[in-house]
Amino acid sequence: MDPLFLLFPFLGAGAGVALLLGVVLLKQFIYVCRPNQLLIFSGRQAVAEDGSTVGYRVVHGGWAFRVPLLEQVEVMDLRTIPIDLEVRNAYSKGGIPLHVHAVAYVKVSSDPALRNNAIERFLGRDASEIRRVAKESLEGQLRGIIARMTPEEVNHDRLKFAEEMSHEIHEDFDRLGLSLDTLKVQSVGDEVSYLDSIGRERLAAVLSSAEIAESAAKADAEEAQAEANRQGQVAHEQAENAIKQRENEYRRVQAELEASAKAEEERAEQAARTARATAEQKLQEIRSRLERLRLQADVVMPAEAQRKAQEFKARADASSIAADGEALAEVMAMLTEVWIKAGDSAKDLFLIQNLEATLAKVADRVKALEVGEVDRKSVV
Repeated sequence: MDPLFLLFPFLGAGAGVALLLGVVLLKQFIYVCRPNQLLIFSGRQAVAEDGSTVGYRVVHGGWAFRVPLLEQVEVMDLRTIPIDLEVRNAYSKGGIPLHVHAVAYVKVSSDPALRNNAIERFLGRDASEIRRVAKESLEGQLRGIIARMTPEEVNHDRLKFAEEMSHEIHEDFDRLGLSLDTLKVQSVGDEVSYLDSIGRERLAAVLSSAEIAESAAKADAEEAQAEANRQGQVAHEQAENAIKQRENEYRRVQAELEASAKAEEERAEQAARTARATAEQKLQEIRSRLERLRLQADVVMPAEAQRKAQEFKARADASSIAADGEALAEVMAMLTEVWIKAGDSAKDLFLIQNLEATLAKVADRVKALEVGEVDRKSVV
């Protein structure tokens, strides 16, 4: 067996061990910086942001490699540090001692121009040391600002007070490499009850103003209500007048319509009466003409027929039976002449109503004639 083949397992194990040792060594010398941290690599010369040479380098975020044996690494926390501020017997403008309670949040500055100051002063110290130094600086500045403001300004204009505080502490914190995130005034008081008296006075003034405003508002409300009532009354009267005008207009239009309808009705009735009178007149005329025709048919025509019959009878002695036909034809011709003289309308009506009766009467009259037989020999 080849000796190199026997060495392969040992070579593989050695390579694995070497790789593991390499990873461990790299982990020991590679540092990852979180966003809320500063990594300070001390031991070698580096150029600062302002161009000066310092014995350390700063890493903010990312990662860096520590040179073995030549550098050591320390961490500075950039998270905020809450500080409770309480200042007593801080004399304000006017000599009134005040008691101010505030809360501030400070942190190590991440500004490259200022963080070197914090590194030089606080590297290797814990957050309590930073809190103590910041608190002493803030309390000193707090007293100075209170001395320039009246108690009323400190109590009522707390935003201005906090802005003044931020502006005044800026220079001190720059030298320390710190920054003030926020400052909130929690309470302002005094041991001589000055603010309470001001509060009572202002409360009384506010109450007085409120009473005056309430009285004025009540008077305004009453005046507004009276004005509203007056306007409502005026509007009501205007509405009633408008309604009355509409009603009068309606009555006028209704009267006009009724008068027009009555006139039309009267005209229609007059026209109907005129039509009835005209129809009655025409009917009377027709009746008169019918009566004359009936008189002719009943009296005149039978008399004339009788007369003719007598004439025919007289002639019968000298005429033959043919003369009877001539007599009948003559009677019919006479009757036709009477009808023609009577006119179209009466003639038609007479023919419809009395033709059959008239003809019957004429026939009876003709039959009644006593026409004797004439001796043909005498006639001949």
